[in-house]
Amino acid sequence: MTSFAILGAILFAIGIGAMSPGPSFVLVSRISVAHSRLHGIATAIGMGLGGALFAVLALAGLVALLQQVDWLYLALKCAGGLYLVYLGIVIWRGASEPLAMTTDGATDAVNEGSGKQLSPLRAMLVAFATQISNPKTAVVYASIFAALMPQAPPTAVLIALPPLVFVVEAGWYLIVALAFSAHRSQRAYLKWKVWVDRLAGAVIGALGIRLIGESIAAFRR
Repeated sequence: MTSFAILGAILFAIGIGAMSPGPSFVLVSRISVAHSRLHGIATAIGMGLGGALFAVLALAGLVALLQQVDWLYLALKCAGGLYLVYLGIVIWRGASEPLAMTTDGATDAVNEGSGKQLSPLRAMLVAFATQISNPKTAVVYASIFAALMPQAPPTAVLIALPPLVFVVEAGWYLIVALAFSAHRSQRAYLKWKVWVDRLAGAVIGALGIRLIGESIAAFRR
């Protein structure tokens, strides 16, 4: 695979994962609705910084190990596929459930800054803390990198990934912030939530099935 193809596959998978409903989505939407568009933009930047940090940590821990142990590379690729299938099923099954605008992980952070004292900088820091404290995000990054990263990735890929991950994460949550700062757009999302979530679940589940198939084929060789 070329460097462009590697980056494209990884960033596509990370983008799908970022779009899945969770505490980060709830946090960005709540702050955007309760405060201002500027606060929403700040939370998007915080999410992007958290994603870039996860990318750096995942690269530092996985790349060196996977270059040395072939069977571990294949096992983690299969495990990553299984997790993506699981995540797709969870998203699909939750599509018909109404969007809860509070979660245990995000409620305290939002309520803490629900008054006028919440500055854009504080909103960004709260978003960053929420992103890096979410274990699902860490597992998703490790799974995607293990599944899609070649055993000897080009140096250009390693250098480009963290800033590009920031762009993907911050870009998605910027869209969320802009959308949820407009009440008409919020009502439209809630109306079509079932189909949006089912599409995301189907795509990420299909990606997981493909990775499992590739891993099984490699084990048989």
